[in-house]
Amino acid sequence: MEYWQPEVETLERGALRELQLKRLKKTVNSVYDNVPFYNKKFKELNIRPEDIKTLDDIKKLPFTKKNDLRENYPFGLFAVPMSKVNRIHASSGTSGKSTVVGYTKNDLDVWANLMARCFFMAGVRPGDIFQNAANYGLFTGGLGIHAGAEKLGCTVVPSGTGSTEKQIEMIRDFGVTVLHCTPSYALYIAETAKKLGYEPGSLPLRIGLFGAEPWSINTRKELERSFWIRAYDSYGLSEMMGPGVAFECTEQNGLHIWEDAFIVEILDKNDEPCAPGEKGELVLTTLCKEALPIIRYRTGDITTIDDEKCSCGRTSVKISKFFGRADDMLIVRGLNVFPSQIEHVLMEMPEVGEHFQVVLERVNHLDEMTVKVEMSDRAFSGELGDLKKVTNAVAGKLKSSLNLRTKVVLVEKGSLQRFEGKSKKVIDLRTSI
Repeated sequence: MEYWQPEVETLERGALRELQLKRLKKTVNSVYDNVPFYNKKFKELNIRPEDIKTLDDIKKLPFTKKNDLRENYPFGLFAVPMSKVNRIHASSGTSGKSTVVGYTKNDLDVWANLMARCFFMAGVRPGDIFQNAANYGLFTGGLGIHAGAEKLGCTVVPSGTGSTEKQIEMIRDFGVTVLHCTPSYALYIAETAKKLGYEPGSLPLRIGLFGAEPWSINTRKELERSFWIRAYDSYGLSEMMGPGVAFECTEQNGLHIWEDAFIVEILDKNDEPCAPGEKGELVLTTLCKEALPIIRYRTGDITTIDDEKCSCGRTSVKISKFFGRADDMLIVRGLNVFPSQIEHVLMEMPEVGEHFQVVLERVNHLDEMTVKVEMSDRAFSGELGDLKKVTNAVAGKLKSSLNLRTKVVLVEKGSLQRFEGKSKKVIDLRTSI
């Protein structure tokens, strides 16, 4: 099967909306008839499935939050009997009960198909050797990415995480052309490769697919410079299915969301629709899921929408790189701060590296924020005068961007802990006091 699918990917907006409405009605009927949680919600709002006559009627439907999945743990939101569930994935549960998601055989086929579309859109082709350096197991990034790459016709190397030198050996010896992992782990792989004597461009890679954590345009430049590749952003969340909800095309200027599978809303703080280009929370409704259909899921991700037709030819709307997550947002002295803002500032400064860590403490009842950042080995001599100058420069840039006084500590390159999965950039000690 060819994974450039113009009959869907270039569908005119009117026809696309008709398809969405047909699938939305089916989804609404499914949750009303089969999921007690939604049946109760609908009755509380005095709505029935037949009240959904247009796409605009979606605003009549209830929101779903992550906590709703936790409160219905493990299978309370499933719309099919367990005999029809072919696979289960779950979050780690580090901030509460795990969120459990289920898939029918058809769900798995749809997921693999969407993933294959994503990869094709980013330039991956049948015959590419695809190394998946993501966690396998309950985490959706392992098997989800793997199935899509196989569906497309790639040769898949299921390397998983860890053993970084072995990862590099496989890339070299197997002729790996496509790498998937978190951007922070990719930077660590690049750093390790350099220590092993590999020059940029000496590995066979040509495409990098990165996701699972926020990363900036400057991180893209660093990755592309380190590997001599094209680096593409991806977006997914297990509640929707996993990775593959949205992906960059070769234009690299926004992530296409597959609107034949999801209805996209960007809502302001009053839950009203945002205009294109206006920041708001991404809210998603599934249109093709059988085991776990979800209505108006509040992702917590802050983004903007672009409804202009992309020059790649695809007609699905695009979302911008995320400005942060509502649930990752830091409130420091009454100000909202996103780690991605800090990363953006640091990546514009050649004096420091791309690795940093934010430490939040409460001192004399006031919030104090310390940013530890690794020094660049090529920027300055290391003399005390230079160190102070760079420290002041970083602190000044952060204050200008965040409108917040920040303590900056420069540390040696390689001294901050590296992570093979999602990086842990924030240590909040305020709650432990």
